[in-house]
Amino acid sequence: MGGSIVAAPTDTDNPYYTLETSIKKGLDSLTDLSPLRCIFRVPDRLRRVREEAYTPRVISIGPFHHGKKALKAMEDHKKRYLRRFMGRFNLELKDYIRKMKDQEAKLRSCYPESIELSSDDFVRIILVDAIFVIEFLLRNSKVAFRDENDCIFGKPRMIEDVLPDLLILENQLPFFILKDLFDPDIFKVPSECFNRPDDFVERLSIGFLYNVVLVGGTASRGMSFEVLLKKICSSKEEVQHFVDLLRKLWLASLSNKPPATLVETQEVAPRLIKRKTAPTIEKLHQAGVKFEVGSTTNLFDIQFKDGILKIPKLKTGDSTELKLRNLIAFEQCSTTSDDYYISDYVSLMDELVDTPKDVELLVKYEIVENDLGGGDHELSSLINSLSTGIIYDSKNFYYGEICGNLDKFIRSKWHKRMAILRRNYFNTPWATISFVAAVVLIIFTAIQTICSIISLK
Repeated sequence: MGGSIVAAPTDTDNPYYTLETSIKKGLDSLTDLSPLRCIFRVPDRLRRVREEAYTPRVISIGPFHHGKKALKAMEDHKKRYLRRFMGRFNLELKDYIRKMKDQEAKLRSCYPESIELSSDDFVRIILVDAIFVIEFLLRNSKVAFRDENDCIFGKPRMIEDVLPDLLILENQLPFFILKDLFDPDIFKVPSECFNRPDDFVERLSIGFLYNVVLVGGTASRGMSFEVLLKKICSSKEEVQHFVDLLRKLWLASLSNKPPATLVETQEVAPRLIKRKTAPTIEKLHQAGVKFEVGSTTNLFDIQFKDGILKIPKLKTGDSTELKLRNLIAFEQCSTTSDDYYISDYVSLMDELVDTPKDVELLVKYEIVENDLGGGDHELSSLINSLSTGIIYDSKNFYYGEICGNLDKFIRSKWHKRMAILRRNYFNTPWATISFVAAVVLIIFTAIQTICSIISLK
């Protein structure tokens, strides 16, 4: 008989065969991490500090929070937006389903973890949510698009509830799928509505963030809409989602990346490990540092020169914490950038502000406009907690040079003496007059004494 039969491995040959096979099977089923991943779960080191800032309250966008009981009430509203969108422009749902199916693999690769949903369920969620976002942007851009019974922009007005949820990192959709929805072969915008440019989605999105979020206290508040649009569209970096776009808008006025600066550190480690920090606002004030509102429109353009610390105005309100925390979370998770401007800004502010007294001085010099209900104490607590859990690169700390210069300034004996002199003798107009009068009296007395000695001779 030709051929021989090869016996299967036995426990005697390899006692670990069963376990080895099981592990190999699990390894073979793993997929490589995609470079496109941009929608992340917020790390626990950040989430546990303030979980509410990372959790949608009324609406889910994307798969992470879909199906949660507290968010189900908005599902019907999302479907109404889908129906209205399709009907207004006479679109075929099948065309959009086909487009979503074609992009499913790319869509899934934008999430760093495997999404345990069937193809149809995944496509259904992304399609409904993506059309909702587009219809939301349209209604936000022009009143003519809003229905009479619109529950978000009409009555009851829910825009203030929906808006924060659209800026949560875990509640994002890949920006490219929003752009794909405006395929000119499918979607034809009536000319009376828009002269559709190639940057139509960017215009809608920046218009939404510029009008609702940016104006009134951010890095780009002094830049026009068209300038911002040009900066975003001319950038080599593609917009990943709304949180990424918001960050790009905040950083739009940064013309050049600053050179890396070294800061003396005890450890090169997470933010929770103490390092040499900048002095507090109160200590700087006592040392004679003067404070001014920064003249630039860039929130991060903090400067220290000739004893004057210039900090651009920071306006704080109900949404400040949510925006900053999600921007920080995105920076901390991002795989496409090594620059942590917002994380470094928050870290520096944490060092400058230690007590409500520091906030009181910032408010006094109009550097901070505090609209939080709890006053200076609440704002100081917020600033201190924002940096908890942040991991930063101590060798590329954006404000490293400023920290070193501030520390050097207050350690100077000359500056200390001048500060004491100003504090003790020039703190009020009357004290200044009294001091000058005393000096003049001493000078006159000295002159008189010298003249008397000369006359005796």
